[in-house]
Amino acid sequence: MLINCVAYEDGARLTDLPIEEISDYLARPGCFVWVALADATPDELDVMKKEFALHELAVEDAQHGHQRPKIEDYGDSLFVVMHLLDLTDAGLSVGEVHIFVGRNYVLSLRNRSRQHFLAVRERCEREPHLLKQGAGFVLYALMDATVDRYFPIAERFEAELEEIEAQIFVKGTARANIKRLYELKSRVLQLKHAAAPLLDETGKLFGGRAPAVCASSREYYRDVFDHLTRINTSIDNVRETIGTAIQVNLSMVAIEESEDNKKLAAWAGIFAVATAFAGIWGMNFKAMPELDWVYGYPVALAVIAATSVVLYLRFKRAGWL
Repeated sequence: MLINCVAYEDGARLTDLPIEEISDYLARPGCFVWVALADATPDELDVMKKEFALHELAVEDAQHGHQRPKIEDYGDSLFVVMHLLDLTDAGLSVGEVHIFVGRNYVLSLRNRSRQHFLAVRERCEREPHLLKQGAGFVLYALMDATVDRYFPIAERFEAELEEIEAQIFVKGTARANIKRLYELKSRVLQLKHAAAPLLDETGKLFGGRAPAVCASSREYYRDVFDHLTRINTSIDNVRETIGTAIQVNLSMVAIEESEDNKKLAAWAGIFAVATAFAGIWGMNFKAMPELDWVYGYPVALAVIAATSVVLYLRFKRAGWL
């Protein structure tokens, strides 16, 4: 689905144009074209491939989707893949944006995501002095918007982790905490897969051998690199804390099981003593004087009860009950 197809000249919006005229505007000096698509069909991609003369390997990756975040240099053009992450009730959904960048064009393809970049276009059009830098600045703006959307997700994960940590030493919550920690760990790993590959790739856009299309916007890509560094540091801290929290919760499970075993052992000891007395007096030998004693039965019950009470008090004082 076509979202926008706009031509710009000297940092100002020139006109909205039909797809068939893209190649005509690309031939005009000082003009560049910015096209945005959402969930593009193979036919739409074929049209864009012809209009922009896109590299066939990049187009093939865009058609297949499910790509690792990356930045590929095809000489006079770049192909950028970034993950679009959406927090949902079910967890974290992962979409993609594929960006084709040339000397005088930007083509963005958004797949499997509710996110859009209309605010990015509005921001660029409000800053014509920066938009004059052309496709390189537009690529920066798209990357910056995508990366900045990772921060609220990382903060959400940190808040959830703090909530779980507050429950670690609450009795009876250890098993539930472990389940929540593993679910959180899975979501954090998805964020790691989105941000970590871009860290090294973005470094290539402002270094000594930066692509020509990015040459005029190097300092802006350094800003994106700094944001990615912060996000990856936050992710690593969360993952490390999750690992520690899981170990603590496993220890709490072991402690709770040990306490349960102590209780079982204490009650087993009490009943074992009562059973021993009952076994002795239940042998029915004729030479046992207690059998003919009129108070034998109540005394036997009293001895069993007294012994059980003494053992109970001792176990209680020892913390086993």
